[in-house]
Amino acid sequence: MDWLERAAKLRQWTGNGIRAPHKPLLFLYALGRFQEDADGALRYSAVEEDLKRLLVEYGPANRTTPAYPFHHLVSDGVWDVRTDRGAGSPGTGVLELRATGATGRLAPELRAALRRDPALLGRIARVLLDQHFPPSLHGELCETVGLEPAVESPTVPAGARRQRDRRMREMVLTAYEYRCAFCGYDGRIGAMPVGLEAAHVRWWALDGPDDLDNGLCLCALHHKLFDRGVLGVGEGHRILVSQKFVGHSPAARQHVTALAGRPLTGPRPGTSPIAAHHRSWHTEQVFRGAPRPTPA
Repeated sequence: MDWLERAAKLRQWTGNGIRAPHKPLLFLYALGRFQEDADGALRYSAVEEDLKRLLVEYGPANRTTPAYPFHHLVSDGVWDVRTDRGAGSPGTGVLELRATGATGRLAPELRAALRRDPALLGRIARVLLDQHFPPSLHGELCETVGLEPAVESPTVPAGARRQRDRRMREMVLTAYEYRCAFCGYDGRIGAMPVGLEAAHVRWWALDGPDDLDNGLCLCALHHKLFDRGVLGVGEGHRILVSQKFVGHSPAARQHVTALAGRPLTGPRPGTSPIAAHHRSWHTEQVFRGAPRPTPA
């Protein structure tokens, strides 16, 4: 049985183009708990708050419930649910999952495969991370779910994994003249830029192209904040700062809140600015809450 292929082809809700990482987040959480206790089961009432936090931190802005993936992941053949009444999930109702003592864990065949080949766990985790989240979030997501960060690169079936265009980074950094589009940082050591990255506006993991009009040159700090939804790009290519961001230090004010309403630095004339449909995707799918008003 090809567990990497199953991980790569999780069936997900696709309504209105809204990203739905509910199943991948539960799967990653279950892999982390398997590392901790290979024989343990996850009682819904005990892990509900953990799963809620994962969905709030790494899921879409719209409200949702962890009961959905807890029930529906069974259909992908990687997850098993039992209740006080026996095998099978009672449904997606939170009250039913709590009342029936629903517990879930990785499917028996998958648990056996992970025991035979411990490296398989890292390869499955890499598939889930690569297909659903940007690289800037991989490390902290692994820590959050209790996975070892050093997950392995998988061998994924042909056609299941796109190939990145290695020219993207140089193309974006050149267009933005090696300066962060948010703060203007342009550090180098010798001739080499340091701390500058090519960010995808629409995440590559979710079909974002390796095109200049989907790229931003950002310093490492602002890349992370952009992918976490603290920062965004609005109309007129001006910087959005989420009202949900809280920071009281002079550094937080200088590097984050003071950016609200500022125009982007770059790209240079004659090159492609961010396409409107990629900006809209990020605002709707990643940016958190409402933007702060522009200072007078």
